[in-house]
Amino acid sequence: MNPSTRARIRDGDPAAFEQLFEDHARVVYRYALRTTGNWATAEDVVSLTFLEAWRLRQKAHPGGDSLLPWLLGVATNVMRNTSRAARRHDGAVARLPAPEAAPDFADGLVGQLADAEELAAARAALSTLRRAEREVFTLCVWEGLSHGEAAQALGIAVGSVRARLSRARARLREHTEAELVRSRMQRSAARGQFINNRINAARPTEKGIR
Repeated sequence: MNPSTRARIRDGDPAAFEQLFEDHARVVYRYALRTTGNWATAEDVVSLTFLEAWRLRQKAHPGGDSLLPWLLGVATNVMRNTSRAARRHDGAVARLPAPEAAPDFADGLVGQLADAEELAAARAALSTLRRAEREVFTLCVWEGLSHGEAAQALGIAVGSVRARLSRARARLREHTEAELVRSRMQRSAARGQFINNRINAARPTEKGIR
């Protein structure tokens, strides 16, 4: 990044900040999607990240060629806060009276996209990691940051990034394949149930025709 552009961002130049958004919003969204596994939440994270980045623009790291590590650090903190808020919300909802029974829409899930299935499996595997390991893995492996950039984003030492990434890789190898196999088995079972239900529903009609 041009030093003058960085200075303009730190000084609150709207045009420079708009360019920052255009350059990096897609990467922030992808990072949030891979971390949260939810498209709507990822969109909210992008909005909150750039609002927070504007508020903290004076603290934009003066070194390096890009502000992306700094932005992803802001996004990480936003997701941590969002996660805490979600847990408080879930706790409040759990204390409410049980709702009336809703229709079963499981049949509609049979045709889900393969990429959504894989994202869910990866998300489930990532959830087995400690938060610190999950953040380092997502930044270094999925977002392609160097160890130094990830250290900058998270405010930790480079050695800590290496150690956490090594542990994350070892644990994910154990869990990712198992999660994907399990989700595909569940999907196959749901498809079989769907077909059986359709056959059973058609049988009275067939008898009537006879």
